[in-house]
Amino acid sequence: MKQWKKVFSVVMIAVLSFFSFLTVESAEAKAGKKFTVSLQKCTDGDTAQFSKVGKTRFLYIDTPESTNKVESYGKTAAKYTCDKLKKAKKIELQYDGTKKDKYGRTLAWVWVDGKLLQKELIKKGYVKKFYDYGTYSYEKELIQLQKEAQKKKVGYWSKHKPSSSTTNSNTSNKTSFKNCTELRKVYPNGVSKSHPAYQAKMDRDKDGYACER
Repeated sequence: MKQWKKVFSVVMIAVLSFFSFLTVESAEAKAGKKFTVSLQKCTDGDTAQFSKVGKTRFLYIDTPESTNKVESYGKTAAKYTCDKLKKAKKIELQYDGTKKDKYGRTLAWVWVDGKLLQKELIKKGYVKKFYDYGTYSYEKELIQLQKEAQKKKVGYWSKHKPSSSTTNSNTSNKTSFKNCTELRKVYPNGVSKSHPAYQAKMDRDKDGYACER
């Protein structure tokens, strides 16, 4: 009887360990199924608007600013992203955890012709930092790629800075505008909800960004 209990205990431990392993694996690989979208508008290095989901913030990465504020490699990162998306034969998105941020933007991995765009941006040195709201499926790989980019001193991490961190040359202290036409004369790409010039009446699609093109 004691021997039977011992065998039963061993079997139960093995079964529980197996299911525990499956649980860990699924927790790490939680990215959803990819789905195809089309580009509607490219905003900057880490933001674009796609069919089916609207304005999308690329998961995990943060490229240098290139709209209301211009930082080193911000324009370069924006051009790289927009060129990739406009020339893409196939664009796919993939959810990984929370689907929306606090501004209502979609959060997703962006795949361009089978390649993860976040990964390509990091390898070029166009990612300034990461924003981490949880554990993501490709996080470890992207962190390693960032270390390699920093070691190679490419892009943002190089000694060459094409434009230092500064406000847009068109920016002034003016924050009150009658309409989007007037606002775009100062802020060509519109303003986010956190900007003092933002007005809800100018945010027609209610996406947290006013007067974007």
